[in-house]
Formats: sequence, C-alpha cells, structure tokens
Amino acid sequence: MAKETGRKLVAANRKARHDFTIEDVFEAGLVLSGTEVKALRAGRASLIDGWCEVDGGEAWLFGVHIPEYAQGTWTNHAPRRKRKLLLHREEIERLEARTREKGQTIVPLALYFLDGRAKVEIALARGKKDWDKRQALRERQDNLEAQRAIRERRDR
Repeated sequence: MAKETGRKLVAANRKARHDFTIEDVFEAGLVLSGTEVKALRAGRASLIDGWCEVDGGEAWLFGVHIPEYAQGTWTNHAPRRKRKLLLHREEIERLEARTREKGQTIVPLALYFLDGRAKVEIALARGKKDWDKRQALRERQDNLEAQRAIRERRDR
C-alpha cells in the first residue's frame, strides 16, 4: 500500500479569521485514539467551538467535535474530549507567556493530515471588536470592487 503524501484538509475554522486578529501560527500534532483517526479520515470534524489552553507545561485542545466512528464498537471515543497537542517546549512556553496578556487566546484554524499524520494549525489571536469586523468586511469589499473595475477596463 502506498504511503499517503501531501496535505489533506479535514476541517477549517473560517470564522476564526473573522472573529480574531491572527498574530502567530503554529502547527501541532494531536494525540488521538484509533476511532478518532478513522472518523477524521472520513472527513468528519468541527472546529467551530474549539480553543486551546496551556496547563502544567502541556498544550490541550478543547471543544473540537470529532463525531463517533460509525463502525466503532464499545471502543469509541467521547466526541468533545480534551486532546493533547504535541509542540516543542519553546513553543509551549511562548504560547503560555503570550496568553497571559490581556485579550490573547489560542484558537484552532485547521485540522488536516500531513503525510498521514493528524495535525492541527493553531494561532495566537486577539479578539476583534464589532467595528473591527465591519471595517475588515468593508476593506475586503472595496478591494473586490477595485479588482473588478480594473478587470472591466482591461477587457474593453
């Protein structure tokens, strides 16, 4: 059987980039049980309510929903259990120091397989206010309109 290569996206938290200002991005491994891996390979997961914490020198992922594996038996996992993140010691210390600051949090951005191993992309983020969100939407819409106008002038 050929070894799996490349990046296969399982779930993305698109709302995180709307609700937070992303400051730093990390890639972490996940400690998973067998039925969790099978459910992820089936493409089933949700990062919507997920967050991360550093506790006792270890990073943990909370609130991520990986549904029970359909063909699983009594060995199935709890869908919203906390999962350990695999990061280097320096990265954990940097995350811990930065999250002590007011307004900083760690949010998951994407869950994917990289060369057959389950990975999660987490970000050090700062929450946006409502006016920040409206401003970002306005800027994106203005850029789209400008690009559209440039394309129309070029096509004439």
